[in-house]
Amino acid sequence: VGLGIALMALALYLFWRAHVDLGRNWSSSLEIHDSHKLITGGLYQYVRHPMYSASWLMYFAQALFLSNWVAGLGGLVGFALLYFLRVPKEEQMMLQQFGDQYQQYMTKTGRVIPKRVFSS
Repeated sequence: VGLGIALMALALYLFWRAHVDLGRNWSSSLEIHDSHKLITGGLYQYVRHPMYSASWLMYFAQALFLSNWVAGLGGLVGFALLYFLRVPKEEQMMLQQFGDQYQQYMTKTGRVIPKRVFSS
């Protein structure tokens, strides 16, 4: 239970930090704003989708601290469906908007797990 709570706190911080890093570029729907910029700083220097990283951690933490494993695993499965359906569409949209710049960014960062932790 203690580990689950600690991981949940970390996940909430990471989600908040990613939201701050995105600033006005954040949207709950798949859309590009007129002034949309490619964010590659903050948590985005490590992964392309840090909010999803935080969400994976959050649902894993939930599975650890809930006394009902069915509910805990249900959250993971439900989020997995959202993740695998939505992220490819997001990446396609970003490739269309930012082209080679996003393609290069993809080679340097992991989708939700960092390729490397420290930049050289």
